[in-house]
Amino acid sequence: MSVSERTENGVAYYFTIRVAAATGHKVTLVDKTKEIVDKAEVSIKKSIDRIVKKKFPDDAKAQLKYSTDVLANLNMSTDVLTAVKSSDLVIEAIVENLDVKRELFGLLDNAAPEKTLFASNTSSIPIKDIASVTKRKDKFGGLHFFNPVPLMKLLEVIRIPETSDETYNLLDAFGKALGKTTVQCKDTPGFIVNRLLVPYMVEAIRLVERGDASPRDVDTAMKLGAGYPMGPFELLDYVGLDTTKFIIDGWSKRDPENPLFKPSPILNKLVDDNKLGLKTGEGFYKYNKQ
Repeated sequence: MSVSERTENGVAYYFTIRVAAATGHKVTLVDKTKEIVDKAEVSIKKSIDRIVKKKFPDDAKAQLKYSTDVLANLNMSTDVLTAVKSSDLVIEAIVENLDVKRELFGLLDNAAPEKTLFASNTSSIPIKDIASVTKRKDKFGGLHFFNPVPLMKLLEVIRIPETSDETYNLLDAFGKALGKTTVQCKDTPGFIVNRLLVPYMVEAIRLVERGDASPRDVDTAMKLGAGYPMGPFELLDYVGLDTTKFIIDGWSKRDPENPLFKPSPILNKLVDDNKLGLKTGEGFYKYNKQ
């Protein structure tokens, strides 16, 4: 099975490509410009170098074989319409904008063979809305990976009402072939993990907005009292406050009466001030940028 992916979501999704190539899949990574594709290739090669040194610390021959085998499965391209013609599966991981996703899949639907399956890696946009521009809704689903992809074992496999059992089974089998534990979910906002996680994080912000507790105390309480590896504010800063705001704003627009989706004034202010968390050096906490 081959994978054609066009990504603007950063290095994390390059790792999806690397994981697929490392598990024996022929992969084509597609992006808009040669500069972006070259950057992706460098990131993937650096990732492979780190892996082989850990996997085969004292065996240079095994390191070379592993790297050679993985890279032999990897192709890079800026021509998505050509790449899709030889793909069994397309995984889209572009910017979280419905119109842009629809434009891409409209083009791919006309260019791809009838057998080709389509999947989106979106974390917040309904799959049915993306699939609506295609004539192959029975071959459309969601594959939601988690960052960092090589380490996170979970893969959410999402089906819309039109997704056929054959398509779902193939998507699920692909996830298992990557070494992931798969869970099935209908096309509900946020699927499983984010549907529970995002309201939890925003409710933590509301605790602070009401003056009930500090971010540090909330984080300590959830780590030591609930056994979470990270507190909600640490996680918010790690994920990016703009990402959380984007998700909650989208859900609020679709379901404005749901109190769980009510926007947060503190979150909005931090994003307006470009205090987005770890990536900008400040969010709910301050960081020393390297």
